[in-house]
Amino acid sequence: MSETNAVSETPQNMTIYINNLNEKIKIEELKKSLHAVFSQFGKILEVLAFKTLKHKGQAWVIFEDVSSASNALRQMQGFPFYDKPMRIQYARTKSDIIAKADGTFVPREKRKRHDDKGKKRKDQHDANLAGMGLNPSYPGAYGATPALSQIPYPGGAKSMVPEAPAPPNNILFIQNLPNETTPMMLQMLFLQYPGFKEVRMVETKPGIAFVEYGDEMQSTVAMQALQGFKITPQNPMLITYAKK
Repeated sequence: MSETNAVSETPQNMTIYINNLNEKIKIEELKKSLHAVFSQFGKILEVLAFKTLKHKGQAWVIFEDVSSASNALRQMQGFPFYDKPMRIQYARTKSDIIAKADGTFVPREKRKRHDDKGKKRKDQHDANLAGMGLNPSYPGAYGATPALSQIPYPGGAKSMVPEAPAPPNNILFIQNLPNETTPMMLQMLFLQYPGFKEVRMVETKPGIAFVEYGDEMQSTVAMQALQGFKITPQNPMLITYAKK
């Protein structure tokens, strides 16, 4: 406990505040990338980032519980995100979304004028896509998902998964990625493991990517760590060795 509190005087809570973010990245991509990198620590209710000058280079990630937020803060402090080390602390004000959940929410007049309705609706939509809404995961789990994610074991789909697994290779083949995945989002995930070289995506084939490491040992570590990682609730990654 004490070491986390030493990071900032702000009491622990479910929301982390991140600054020193790369300001050249478009807001939507930034939010998706943050969601991809932080969802390993627990369920994310919402990722907030704004286009206004005052909020440039900053974002808030709201987790469902405090332990997820404190793990994220500890483990991602200084993480090189789009080439800039993240600075993370607990958010000072309780997030409105949390306040609504526990009944202490008081609307702020200034905030209301500041936010036009269209943006609110869009944010809400993005938040649902980002996996906060429970409903998307249900239709997704039964029926609306791409065929691949319904196949828990390689070999189930003759056309997509090779009969015999490919032998170890320093290049990994990633499948079942959501269409909005960008090479940068994948780089953020795979960069955490030693030996990372590059991500290659094929524009004509959304949903797949190749990730190269220095050697087979390094690619195997990354494969085991990220196998089944969900960028969105409906898309667990399927990672195999690329065919030589």
